[in-house]
Amino acid sequence: MKLLEKFHKWLRTEPFGSKEEPTLREAQCVVIADEFAIGFAEWFADNTLRVDLDGYKTFGDTDETKPHTIKELLEIYKKEKGF
Repeated sequence: MKLLEKFHKWLRTEPFGSKEEPTLREAQCVVIADEFAIGFAEWFADNTLRVDLDGYKTFGDTDETKPHTIKELLEIYKKEKGF
């Protein structure tokens, strides 16, 4: 399922425009998703280090901190950014 289809399903609104003529709402969904993805990617690159095949650590973690999964890192990012 494409991201826009997921937005549509969640919003329960009329269908998005055609591929040739996207609606303003569709364009806004794309911008929001792109900005979030870019923000997370930049944060990830600046704040994490892969420690093994099982996970990553943030630069604020201690040596005793268990490595984080990508999903856990996403939750850390959202909390830090107030999402």
